[in-house]
Amino acid sequence: MRVGLHALGIGDGAHPEVIRAVATAAETHGFARLWCGEHVVLVDAPASRYPYSADGRIAVPTDADWLDPLLALTFAAAVTRRIELASGVLLLPEHNPVLVAKQAATLDVLSAGRFSLGVGVGWSAEEFAALGVPFAKRGRRTEEYLAAMRAIWAEDPASFTGEFTRFDAIRVNPKPLRGGRLPVVVGGNSDAALRRAATLADGWYGFNVPAADVPARVAVLAGECARHGRAFDELTVAVALSDGIPEHLPALGAAGVTELVVGAPPPAPDAAATWVAELARTWIRPEE
Repeated sequence: MRVGLHALGIGDGAHPEVIRAVATAAETHGFARLWCGEHVVLVDAPASRYPYSADGRIAVPTDADWLDPLLALTFAAAVTRRIELASGVLLLPEHNPVLVAKQAATLDVLSAGRFSLGVGVGWSAEEFAALGVPFAKRGRRTEEYLAAMRAIWAEDPASFTGEFTRFDAIRVNPKPLRGGRLPVVVGGNSDAALRRAATLADGWYGFNVPAADVPARVAVLAGECARHGRAFDELTVAVALSDGIPEHLPALGAAGVTELVVGAPPPAPDAAATWVAELARTWIRPEE
């Protein structure tokens, strides 16, 4: 099983010297992929419930630095050569899809084809309001934006007509390096997210999932694949656990997980490389 690291862009992980130290150490120690998530806006007293914790609150302080994931991953790409990169996740309905298509393809080119675009629909009504984007229909907006972006990546010129976006005979370059396509991963733990992953994406990213719940979530994903005529083994299945220990690895592999994503906000620069090495000893080489 591959092991990814979700540790960039927030708090201490937003400092360039920490990104450099974590990214280079992760590549050295055999991590498969670096993940970086997104929030454009946080508010001090949200009414919206955070879906990835028992108390409905996000653990990140609202005054913490939180980098744009595509920019942070571009920096990480510049200091590495082999490790893969993924947004985990970009809140796609908050963005203009033409612009995201260009930014994602640019990152793919600059990283020599190492980037996967992880997307989610978002959960914070306050964030959508601050950006002037309707919170309603955000799932449908995400699905349409993905279709529009794939048209941009594959066609030149590209045209698209939908409910939320339309363009006619536009040229948006560069193109992704893998034959005019970019791997897309859908994040989220709901049945709707699993359906989107099965029907629209190249993979699923489950975040902060209890280890005991992983087999059932993956079974739902496999069921959606079967329902829509999709081969389950075409998908990557990445999971970040809320209660992970190395002993869970065999059960996760048996359930169909292809990548375990570990991590937390890293320490200061002088300790970051040691921190990554310790994570590698725990998760990549637990027998040592």
